[in-house]
Amino acid sequence: MKQLLQKIPAVHELQKHPDFINWIAKQNISLEKGTQALRITIDKIRQNLRKKNWNGALPGTPEFIEEVLQIWQDEIKKKYKHKLTKVINASGTVLHTNLGRARLSKNALLHMTEIASSYSNLEYQLANGKRGSRHSHIEEILTDITHAEAAMVVNNNAAAVYLILKALAWQKEVVVSRGQLVEIGGSFRISAIMEESGAILKEVGTTNKTHMYDYEQAISEQTAMLMKVHTSNFKTIGFTESVSAKQLVQLAKTQQNLIVYEDLGSGVLYDFSIHQIGEEPLIRQILSDGIDLVSFSGDKLLGGPQAGIIVGKKKYIDQLKKHQLARVLRVDKMTIAALEATLLDYMQTPEEIPVIRDLIVSVDVLKKRAEKLYNTLFFIVKNNCTLEIMDITSTVGGGTMPGTEIPSIGLTIQPHTLSVETLRERLRTGQIPIVCRAWKERLLFDVRTITEEEISLIGNQFQEIFPS
Repeated sequence: MKQLLQKIPAVHELQKHPDFINWIAKQNISLEKGTQALRITIDKIRQNLRKKNWNGALPGTPEFIEEVLQIWQDEIKKKYKHKLTKVINASGTVLHTNLGRARLSKNALLHMTEIASSYSNLEYQLANGKRGSRHSHIEEILTDITHAEAAMVVNNNAAAVYLILKALAWQKEVVVSRGQLVEIGGSFRISAIMEESGAILKEVGTTNKTHMYDYEQAISEQTAMLMKVHTSNFKTIGFTESVSAKQLVQLAKTQQNLIVYEDLGSGVLYDFSIHQIGEEPLIRQILSDGIDLVSFSGDKLLGGPQAGIIVGKKKYIDQLKKHQLARVLRVDKMTIAALEATLLDYMQTPEEIPVIRDLIVSVDVLKKRAEKLYNTLFFIVKNNCTLEIMDITSTVGGGTMPGTEIPSIGLTIQPHTLSVETLRERLRTGQIPIVCRAWKERLLFDVRTITEEEISLIGNQFQEIFPS
């Protein structure tokens, strides 16, 4: 063994090999990075030789050097392949934040690809040949759908909150109920965003109860805004009381220049309540109460790309558009294209938007999908796993509709020749990663978030794990 290890060429010798020199030049990587990868490759081979896990050519032969350089090239290819990759979501969480939230509709994908692959009239008025505004492409359709006076879009809802507070309440007081000082994903807190914006937070009420008189007593000459934060990612039940947006609007009318703003987090344009799913109010319903500004996310229940959408009174939207931060937080042409197409889907075929389609799909359709998945996997895993179709519940996810559970159908997989965690890891690290749930010593595939096209891909993955 010692003699074999001694015959492994030194890294500096392999650096002189023509294949090494030519390949790093072809791949456009630095000598330093190429050498680092080569050193790691040699170390792995040395460890495998010590453990007697090496089945390749023996050190000291030309074939060994060829094999070393081939392994080295494969490692570099692996390192520099796409890190962002397609994932099959078998968890049943429709708006899975870690998996990219909303899937875009076919129309959104087509429009985005067309705009991204060519020049466009992003900031150009075709009618008169003059400079235009990127806000114009989606403002009209947003106002038509929401019944708002005006609208604009920034890169996410946290940015929308920040811009509104910075532009309209800098060094002024913003009154917020203590029970609405929420924390969203990644430990971002409304209070922290407000502090960064330069607005002055004025908390009122208690965690579970805030009354109208709490707001009335808090208003002073320094107050610029009454802010309501929709608790879209949690639910407070029991001994509670809150003040509605409509009541805040009535209060604001007794004051001068007092803005009422609601941060919805995840706003809806589609009435899910007709399918008995959640209790989210429609944007146009909120605006009908007279509220000045509303902001919400584009990639949650709306079902579009990541964006922060602001709708409301024109006089305030115009101020936001003119603020210097509007350029810092603006969205690019692909986001505008995807959002425009998604909004057009709302006008024509909202049920074709994947988020809506996946949330309202019937249990009967899900049963057929589960049966198809069962039949695809049965002959592949029959000697290694037990399969069972069962009734389960799905969640909406993405910090929306807390506590809402939707009846669904799942396929459980109980492996016999592998542990549950080993099988789960192999599925997660496969060519097309599959993310599922572990449940009672079994894996659970919720077919709500699996498309018909993905069933064959899942079958291919299991075929690799359990070859016949």
